[in-house]
Amino acid sequence: MDFWEVLEGRRSVRMFENRPVERELIKKLIKAGTMAPNAHNRQSWRFVVVTEKEDLTRMVLAMQPKYKQALLNSGMFQNQVDELAEKRKARLTSAPAAILPCVAKGDLPSYGDDERTEGEWMMAVQSAALAAGNILLAAHAFGLGGVWICAPMFAPAAVCEAFDLPADWVAQGMLMIGYPAEEPEFRERKPMKEVVHWVS
Repeated sequence: MDFWEVLEGRRSVRMFENRPVERELIKKLIKAGTMAPNAHNRQSWRFVVVTEKEDLTRMVLAMQPKYKQALLNSGMFQNQVDELAEKRKARLTSAPAAILPCVAKGDLPSYGDDERTEGEWMMAVQSAALAAGNILLAAHAFGLGGVWICAPMFAPAAVCEAFDLPADWVAQGMLMIGYPAEEPEFRERKPMKEVVHWVS
């Protein structure tokens, strides 16, 4: 594919064929991620690769108490919460592979200036997001499908616990990857006049 075919052809794929993604292909996706721009070339990103459903299930179950409590706090009844949690578990464990982009906070400098320290954190988060975007584009270019799921962002400590990760690795989401079993329709983008402000 050429550049525009990759950009315009990528879709958020949520249904996958029941076949594994080759390890060498996953390595290529992560290499694409590491080619993304990143702040100060700190390369504070880390990539957790999960290819077994039982491991994904362990992560989802570790995150579940926080998720359920958030739903209860929003006013839902327990039976509704339990039903949604089961649906969420099925959805988050449905891909043959998952890549979790993380930020290693230990790679970041700490300043006496809170605003500057927060700026370093935001730049690291943006760098991980750029890497995730590259991975999704590469997945499409290699005939795979993928989707970004935000759930691990809301329970990063549970992710660390489930996978025995260093405590300073902060999950920035999860990329579900596999051979697509659907062809999602293109969702229209806002016109240029709504999203661009020309200064000169």
